[in-house]
Amino acid sequence: MNIAARIRRSFFREEKKELPSVNGSSSGNEEDLLGVTDELIDHVRSFTIDTFKNFSLYDEEACVNPLEEEEEEVSSNENVKKDLSDWQERHAVLVLSKSKELSQLRFKLCPRLLKEDQFWKIYFKLVRNLVAKYEVQAIQRALIRRMAMEASETKGVYEVEMSETKPRLTSTGPATP
Repeated sequence: MNIAARIRRSFFREEKKELPSVNGSSSGNEEDLLGVTDELIDHVRSFTIDTFKNFSLYDEEACVNPLEEEEEEVSSNENVKKDLSDWQERHAVLVLSKSKELSQLRFKLCPRLLKEDQFWKIYFKLVRNLVAKYEVQAIQRALIRRMAMEASETKGVYEVEMSETKPRLTSTGPATP
């Protein structure tokens, strides 16, 4: 499944979730969690087709990890690598709904000039300074949630073990010397 299909599906899921909400407080909270701020929207509105066309995606990746190209070939053949994280997917859906300029720019660029995954890689590199702290917070929240779930599952296991190993008192009572 490609990125465009996942984003479309996520977008329709988000619309269905937001319909019952009358006061709109849940969408404001989601904007804060996903880093879609007024500053980000203003920054995104400054993007042009040339911003994406002239962005050197390959030079920057080669500088970060020169061996990544070999690793990427292996993972793309196995279709294991997921291009966008869940947080990035939700961010992309929300920012597309908030910024019509970005939505139109994406329509013009994909797939004629850029592939969908290239568009989003460039986008997240361009807005990295504005959304990095929100993504880190989302990762931390997910980690805390996972740790809490593991702790509650583990506690249940210990309780069962303790009840099974607890010595039972018989009606005759313990033997006395």
